[in-house]
Amino acid sequence: MSYENSARIINDDIFDLVNETFSREKSSRNIEGRVNFFDTYKNYFVLTDDGSYSINSKEINHKVETLHTSTGAISESFEKFIKPMKFDYTENIAVLDICAGLGYNTSAAIANFMKNSKANLTIDMVEISKATLACGLLVPSPIPEHNITKKAIENELIMQDYATLSLETTEIPENISINVFIEDARQTVQKLDDNTYDAIFLDPFSQNMAPELFSLEFFREFRRIIKNDGIIATYTSSAPVRAGFIEADFYIGLGPIFGRMQGGSLASPNPEMLDWSLPKNDEIRIALSDVGIPFRDPGLNNESKDILNERTLKRQNARHNTKISSAVKTPIFLGQKMNDEKLKRRVERNLTKMNIPSTTSPQAIYIVEVEDDYRKKQDFENNSRNRILEMKKRLKKVKKGEIKF
Repeated sequence: MSYENSARIINDDIFDLVNETFSREKSSRNIEGRVNFFDTYKNYFVLTDDGSYSINSKEINHKVETLHTSTGAISESFEKFIKPMKFDYTENIAVLDICAGLGYNTSAAIANFMKNSKANLTIDMVEISKATLACGLLVPSPIPEHNITKKAIENELIMQDYATLSLETTEIPENISINVFIEDARQTVQKLDDNTYDAIFLDPFSQNMAPELFSLEFFREFRRIIKNDGIIATYTSSAPVRAGFIEADFYIGLGPIFGRMQGGSLASPNPEMLDWSLPKNDEIRIALSDVGIPFRDPGLNNESKDILNERTLKRQNARHNTKISSAVKTPIFLGQKMNDEKLKRRVERNLTKMNIPSTTSPQAIYIVEVEDDYRKKQDFENNSRNRILEMKKRLKKVKKGEIKF
């Protein structure tokens, strides 16, 4: 199976139907297949609460999910990927949209830009699956600006000899440039220029499905291509993803909460672009436990399963050696008295292997006293990255016995 087929995530049935529809368009030059597709196969699309449509994923771990939150597909784009941005609307703006899918994030960016700016907007959309992008042509547009995105998608699908007919009538404004890359995003980013983007939207389906798009090496490419005041937005609150951003020399912050219990993640080279700290317990777990080991893809060409397996091995090797075991969320109890005796025994068994006698020992308090200065509103000095790095340093000293108590 090719990487393109393994990486695409839309439902198998709709994937085949879309490919067949565009293949027939090519042979017959008949518009009916594309024009009538949504009404014919409406059951494959999922109506979300804001009136916009999503699509079901293929079966993953015996489960089928929609590509977007049921709270609202287009609303999710505005809330998670547009609202956190701090664009200077007097200047030209460049956006990289990774895993562009149906084109909702790009469309939200266009809508926001057209409302606020008369400058120039460049959006580079990256999506590995032609059929997924084609679904963006077939789904009803949730906002008028989606028609602009559709035109850019159609143009590229025609260039790639996937679509044949130019049916989209909306013109792309002269001050908006949309480039569509239909390929592995890891290959795309290596070709992009340094210091280019004001924003990067990182929207893969999941870290377990595509760990290669959340790796430390991938984020190092982001660090090269993003501007100093640029912001990366992603929906995930995953510890290895946040840890990867930190190792790639980013500051991190809490993203908006929408459609989920937890907020996503924001990253920037400039801490002053990020308003909110991560929750305390998230900082502690990233800094101290094996769950905070990032995904690795050194050649930017490894398969998903190999990346996942390699991280599992690294976690096993780090546990009780350089990292506290993540079992029962052990690190979050440092500095606290515990009343649950059974849980306390399990926690302290993990801690003693790292030269930490108990949750209230001087060693434990020393490691997490960094969190005494925790503030939800972060700034240049007091922020999640600095606290996490300091806790990592202190754990290393305790484990090596370099601090006398």
